[in-house]
Amino acid sequence: MQDKDADALLPLPAPFFQILVALASGDAHGYAIMQDVEERTNGKLRLSPGTLYGSIKRMLELGLIQEAPRKAGEDERRRAYKITALGKRTARAEAARMAETLRYAKASGLTPNEA
Repeated sequence: MQDKDADALLPLPAPFFQILVALASGDAHGYAIMQDVEERTNGKLRLSPGTLYGSIKRMLELGLIQEAPRKAGEDERRRAYKITALGKRTARAEAARMAETLRYAKASGLTPNEA
């Protein structure tokens, strides 16, 4: 039943998936998420502040992420986020959906030739 909740959210918008991937390795602030996504995608996906924080707002509402507890002495204006169990299940389901789609593309000859 839990995977059904995750499957209902698919396909995920690209920014949602990238944010979940960024948070899979640990809590992060918005700016760190933007840097991670840009670095991991070799600059092919750059999240603007509007896209990032709009996505974060919606992902909080959906229960994919939550605010991480503040550390002692940390600036109250800075918020860190963490992935939830639903967020992990949803990211795994999206990765599986994308892998299946890639298999179809390969079978149809629609992927670049490997050198």
